[in-house]
Amino acid sequence: MLLKTFGWSFAITAIGLGLAGVLWGWQGLAIVGILSIMEISLSFDNAVINAGILRKMNAFWQKIFLTVGILVAVFGMRLVFPVVIVALTAKMGPIEAVQLALNDKARYQELVTGAHPAIAAFGGIFLLMIFLDFLFEGREHTWLSWIEKPLAKIGKLDTLSIIVALAVLLVSAVTVAPHAAHGGGDKTTTVLLAGIAGLITYLVVGGISGYFEGRLEDDEAEEADGEGAAAVEKKSGGAGSAVGLAGKAAFFMFLYLEVIDASFSFDGVIGAFAITNDIFAMALGLGIGAMYIRSLTVFLVRKGTLDDYVYLEHGAHYAIGALGGILLVTIRYEISEVVTGLVGVVLIALSFGSSVLRNRREGKSGQAPSAQAEVRSGV
Repeated sequence: MLLKTFGWSFAITAIGLGLAGVLWGWQGLAIVGILSIMEISLSFDNAVINAGILRKMNAFWQKIFLTVGILVAVFGMRLVFPVVIVALTAKMGPIEAVQLALNDKARYQELVTGAHPAIAAFGGIFLLMIFLDFLFEGREHTWLSWIEKPLAKIGKLDTLSIIVALAVLLVSAVTVAPHAAHGGGDKTTTVLLAGIAGLITYLVVGGISGYFEGRLEDDEAEEADGEGAAAVEKKSGGAGSAVGLAGKAAFFMFLYLEVIDASFSFDGVIGAFAITNDIFAMALGLGIGAMYIRSLTVFLVRKGTLDDYVYLEHGAHYAIGALGGILLVTIRYEISEVVTGLVGVVLIALSFGSSVLRNRREGKSGQAPSAQAEVRSGV
């Protein structure tokens, strides 16, 4: 199963490192390797979050996530996105932006990092909404019960997460935005607009995917109940619509996954400039890391890891909340990517340890559930 899931990642790593060695020598090889490791450490919590969504999809959409999705992640977010940012910031055409990236790398880096306040506000609010919706939702298992249970009670107010996110955005706009570390000058308006755009994006994409997912679950429950022969006949006659609904649900959840990946990649793209300003080396290194995160996501789904270790999703969402907050703070203050990565790793490690202890208390070995999950997934 390991080779089946990570086979493409291993192959891309070998090809990517070999290409880096040929094009840039040992120095390029080291840079690409460092970028790959940085991307994996920064985005490990992303894999856990993605797995929670991807396990609702069928095998076809899991393959789409690993093929089309990785193309979007590598070429879209790691290569094209910085160029688009430069084109918009400098008000130049895409061809001119590419030429700038190739011929004047220092200026290209300056323009990309100058757009950091807008990027951080958009990604920070989007990630914060994911965390808040998780925190305010009641669930069967609670990790930090003294926090989660009271918040789940007050979370019955549907708009609470939006109110909190807007309050955080407002505080960021009047505290860190007027003294932005990148771009120069007062970035209050930029941060407000970008943050609102991030909130709207979350509500639109997440809302549509949630709507279709809910419709699909209702249809499946109705079919399982078997409400008489008429219901059975209706279902058999309307099989095409059910399949179409499943396709719509999966499609919008796929879009939701891509936006989450984009939000996670913001800090990686900006942080990569501390190592290199070569757009191709950057895309290669971050792309290899992104490939491993994608493979890890599918691995977690197929092993049933989130079912076996129930607090992992909690740890990942707390890491998302921390990352969202860190992104907003970096509008004014410099925070090392090492700190960002360690926060996520520590929170997930703690949640994993808590899950292991829970399994032991309930008489679970930790291995048997995984083995059962493997049988269930048919791998």
